[in-house]
Amino acid sequence: MSAEELEKYETEMELTLYREYRDVVKIFKYVVETDRRFYLCNAVDVKARTEAGDVFFEVTMSDAWVWDIYRPARFAKTVKVLTFKDVNVEELAAPDMEPPDS
Repeated sequence: MSAEELEKYETEMELTLYREYRDVVKIFKYVVETDRRFYLCNAVDVKARTEAGDVFFEVTMSDAWVWDIYRPARFAKTVKVLTFKDVNVEELAAPDMEPPDS
């Protein structure tokens, strides 16, 4: 595979991932950004931990979707991340229209 073909493939995968994100973002409550990944989830818990004088963050997410073009399955029931770097959590706005109750 040439470098041009690889670049075209990665561009197509990113576009596919963006379209999937656009379709699923409305079913999640939170956006979580770590130094390595971007997540959508419905529950998130961030705890600062200290061990041997070092501070790190333990992030636990439930009902999550992971932005990663190389993962065959992006939905995960539970995700746990340990990181020494910043963690950003943002609550998403509720959708303007709620589906009717059945």
